[in-house]
Amino acid sequence: MDLLNLLLSRRSIRRYTESPIPQKALETILAAGLLSPSSRGRRPWEFVVVQNPKTLEALSHCRQGSAAMLSGAKAAILVFADPEKTDVWTEDCAIAMSNMHLMAHHLGLGSCWIQGRLRQAEDGTSTEAFCRALLSVPARYTLEAILSLGFPAIQPEPHSLEDLPREKIHWDTF
Repeated sequence: MDLLNLLLSRRSIRRYTESPIPQKALETILAAGLLSPSSRGRRPWEFVVVQNPKTLEALSHCRQGSAAMLSGAKAAILVFADPEKTDVWTEDCAIAMSNMHLMAHHLGLGSCWIQGRLRQAEDGTSTEAFCRALLSVPARYTLEAILSLGFPAIQPEPHSLEDLPREKIHWDTF
């Protein structure tokens, strides 16, 4: 599949089958994250991979109204950063998340980006504090986002080039 078709067909998936994710697929997704460009090659990210169903269920409460799919996911990758490494850690981590999101789709897996930074958990704590406590993450690391993973239980229609909001494009001047 060429890149444009991959981008057109990639959709956020929030319902997953019971099929386990092969270890090789997880390693490939993580490699896509590790291969991401970062400012000055600092690679501020740290990835925490969760496959334990009880931990995934607990994680499903890390975000008000937006993380329930984690209870049915077969894995999740949490992207934390060391903000001391670079002032653009949010951008660097977002690129890594995007690369893993696309690689998951390329491998036939569904995924959904769950924003963690500046969000609240169901218990009123920050999503970051909730995840840090649950996963024993050292205090110096900051949460960017969580990628839920599993084989898609549904397959939404792909996007269409004809439906792109071309009014968002400005040539030479705004």
